[in-house]
Amino acid sequence: MTTRVLVEDDETFESAMRRFNKAVLGDRVLAEVRARRFFEKPSIVDKRKRASKLRKSRRQSMKLTMPEIQ
Repeated sequence: MTTRVLVEDDETFESAMRRFNKAVLGDRVLAEVRARRFFEKPSIVDKRKRASKLRKSRRQSMKLTMPEIQ
């Protein structure tokens, strides 16, 4: 996974750096680095994913049951 930014001739370094940082955030490179920083047992990974799915499902059900305030 490589993130590239082509720098235009009349572009400043700061604007190119901003575009690069935005591209890195969009590609989720830093999140991947943080996740791989320490080894996680497969059982812990599964447990974390299950908890995430449960939270997401609860949020969705709350959205559906709560009436919108207008």
